[in-house]
Amino acid sequence: MTDTLLRNGTAPGRNDRYKWVALSNTTLGVLMATIDSSIVLIALPDIFRGIGINPLLPGNTFYLLWMILSFLIVSSVLVVSLGRLGDMYGRVKMYNLGFVIYTFFSLLLTVTWMSGKAAALYLVVMRVFQGVGAAFLIANSSAILTDAFPEDQRGMALGINQVAGISGTFIGLILGGVLAPIQWRLIFLVSVPIGLFATIWAYRSLREVPRRNHGHIDWPGNITFAVGLIAVMVGITYGIQPYGGHTMGWTSPFVLGCLAFGVALLAAFAVTEKRVADPMFRLALFRIRAFSAGSLSTLLAGIGRGGLMFMLIIWLQGIWLPLHGYDFARTPLWAGIYMLPLTTGFLIAGPVSGFLSDRFGSRPFATGGMLAAALSFGLLELLPVNFGFPAFASLLLLNGLAMGAFAAPNRAGVMNSLPPQHRGVGGGMNSTFQNSAQVLSIGIFFTLMIVGLSSTLPSALFHGLTAHGVPRAAARRAADLPPVSTLFAAFLGYSPVEHLLGAPVLAHLSSANRALLNGRSFFPSLISKPFKSGLHAAFDFAVVACLVAAGASWLRGGKYVYSEAASDDDAADAAAARQPDPVLS
Repeated sequence: MTDTLLRNGTAPGRNDRYKWVALSNTTLGVLMATIDSSIVLIALPDIFRGIGINPLLPGNTFYLLWMILSFLIVSSVLVVSLGRLGDMYGRVKMYNLGFVIYTFFSLLLTVTWMSGKAAALYLVVMRVFQGVGAAFLIANSSAILTDAFPEDQRGMALGINQVAGISGTFIGLILGGVLAPIQWRLIFLVSVPIGLFATIWAYRSLREVPRRNHGHIDWPGNITFAVGLIAVMVGITYGIQPYGGHTMGWTSPFVLGCLAFGVALLAAFAVTEKRVADPMFRLALFRIRAFSAGSLSTLLAGIGRGGLMFMLIIWLQGIWLPLHGYDFARTPLWAGIYMLPLTTGFLIAGPVSGFLSDRFGSRPFATGGMLAAALSFGLLELLPVNFGFPAFASLLLLNGLAMGAFAAPNRAGVMNSLPPQHRGVGGGMNSTFQNSAQVLSIGIFFTLMIVGLSSTLPSALFHGLTAHGVPRAAARRAADLPPVSTLFAAFLGYSPVEHLLGAPVLAHLSSANRALLNGRSFFPSLISKPFKSGLHAAFDFAVVACLVAAGASWLRGGKYVYSEAASDDDAADAAAARQPDPVLS
């Protein structure tokens, strides 16, 4: 059927079943990739117990952070380059290769025979390569769908795909909490049979849209972009760790060097792309108003939302769940369960808003979604730390509905604005904004939280411990530990007081004091006031980010779908730049 290709690059047969096959397979691929981006968060205690390592010891923080962030960083960095390869050599070909890589390294993650730091390093490396496979999937799925669906159905299709991706991060929390206590290897093994099925299905069912011009690989652009973005995200990752006598590492020469080096390379990337004959990413695409405004909105929305999951998990695991009778060891799973209203909101609003955006355009839904998200963050700030769950669940649902209403129309607006020959790299750039914004958001949210905790937590912790029999020297050592250590303990479902004091100190206390300190109410009650201060700062930032994202979204203009005016790349870019309504002057 390739002889019936549409002039705008859409796959054959708008009325045939192929588009639904493409939607089903790409949605499964993106869902798997995003589930694996978060499944380890809840499973980390079981993973580290399984390989015999304490992730909270200072020398082991590296393994903790990189087990969490390596997958996300790699997939953020590579999606633009892999999207460009899809544009050049075939999106389906690159997408299918991603399934093979993803499934193979998911299998390797389950078979480590080592223990201790060697096993931890092995898992981090395998997670990196699993992230490479996920990047192939994410980079090309939106372009495959845009090729397969006519313009009046893309919003619906991209909405389902986008919402599956976002909700996958929350589904991963529950799946990790269910499987990891049984056997930590299951969190990786579960992807293998699904990946094998999806790989065979993709190879048999997905069809390539032929390309007229393959072009050449832009090595300078690929290298400067990848290394620069990695350096920036590594700097952000280590910025939230303690450095010397400081509670955070933002003054560390290593962190400052990474950030400066990364920014310099990204600036070099921008210069390089203007000078090479066949660039990895054509900066002229940013002259298309719908693309540039949509991409900026993606970045700002990701910054506002990215750290939310961590803040909510710490809020639930460190305070609310223990106060309501849950053992610290059980809090990771239940935190995922209690966050289901957020996922429900995504699942409801995404497809509906995507469908409506096909008719009315992206701007009203994407902009309204960001305004509603800002409202939900502001209302979350009004809740007491020990909230009533119905109110909390209602606000999570509102936030999920708001983010779902934004995500699908915004992605559809971005993809509709792109020339067919640049859909892969353009969609990859949009995904890079989304994923790297999450890393940046984690750095910002944790920084604001740590600043809030640092002002009051040490004093509250010292007086609370000494009041219950802990020697002053031991209480002072615990109070002087960096707040990020306490946050990670709560995040991983460890007993925070036992982590702070250690078993030898607790063993010398009376049984009554030991039971009280290790109980479910002492630490949550102690940390509630300091935590609220940091949480409010984080939510204030999220409100501002969402409001600015709403403004950027409004600037995209009315409904706009790219019309190809020429076959070669340069003519297509020039045609895009000449259209007065959607193009920034």
